[in-house]
Amino acid sequence: MTHEIAVVPGDGIGQEVTPAAVDVLDALDIDFEFTEAEAGDAVAEETGEPLPEDTYDLAASADATLFGAAGETAADVILPLREAVDSFVNVRPATAYPGVDAVRPETDLVFLRENTEGVYAGHEDRLTDDVATLTRVTTETASRRLAEFACEYVQDGDHDGFTIAHKANVMRETDGLFRETVAEVADENGVATDEVLMDAFATRVCLDPTQFDVVVCPNLAGDVLSDLAAGLVGGLGLLPSANVGPDRALFEPVHGTAPDIAGDGVANPAAAILSAAMLLEYLEYDDEAASVRTAVETTLEDGPRTGDLGGDAETADVTNAIIERL
Repeated sequence: MTHEIAVVPGDGIGQEVTPAAVDVLDALDIDFEFTEAEAGDAVAEETGEPLPEDTYDLAASADATLFGAAGETAADVILPLREAVDSFVNVRPATAYPGVDAVRPETDLVFLRENTEGVYAGHEDRLTDDVATLTRVTTETASRRLAEFACEYVQDGDHDGFTIAHKANVMRETDGLFRETVAEVADENGVATDEVLMDAFATRVCLDPTQFDVVVCPNLAGDVLSDLAAGLVGGLGLLPSANVGPDRALFEPVHGTAPDIAGDGVANPAAAILSAAMLLEYLEYDDEAASVRTAVETTLEDGPRTGDLGGDAETADVTNAIIERL
């Protein structure tokens, strides 16, 4: 069976790490058909459109999409791309790897973030020069869909249950609905849950990240708390993510365009390649995904390493080392 993979490198180091991820996928004995498309600052400057219609349509029809990074046009690129795959959950692991200097090397978390609403729903208004407003949207439908995914996720993996992070003590109606719905779905599925206020989570995870495993949260909370956890494991540069919809998904490293090193060939491809491993898992190539992760982890531990990890290797050196270890 042939799988069509849309490849959207975007801007900055996305142009370097996304091809590295494709090279790793191409080294596997799987029938992938890669189709590249443009998005981001460069294409916006050239055409006036940061996300051309052809790119949106490709992501909406491909089995999965690999995305790199976008610069100033990021909101105009990634939000529509997530819409193209009808993504309702953002899966963000935050794991410390051997050989990487981490604040909390025992950290091993997964954030399941609602991906469609909350304060990111786009309902903002400037009423006067002095007053701006933002409407937060929470629906039972979106909360239930996230909760059902979370239940399946923990049941399929080695997890005892999940933590609901919220702020229902203040946002009683919106986070209240989120909290009630997620807990209700978990109960229906026989999945154990506990709860934590999102601000308390921010403190507790820094003091002892082993208190948590899978964390289910609203959109903004998931964005902020997963970035906080990234600081515990060595930064955003090593973290992959998945935007999952009912029929297709989009995979991207959490890091940005890194304009200070873009074009130098020294970007760390690990996060993009780990995102490719998540793509493999999504397409049910579990053994191949495990092999890619092992190859990345071994390379992080034994080298070669790029400059961000104290080494002097180039992107191609790390990519080739990972491929050799597959």
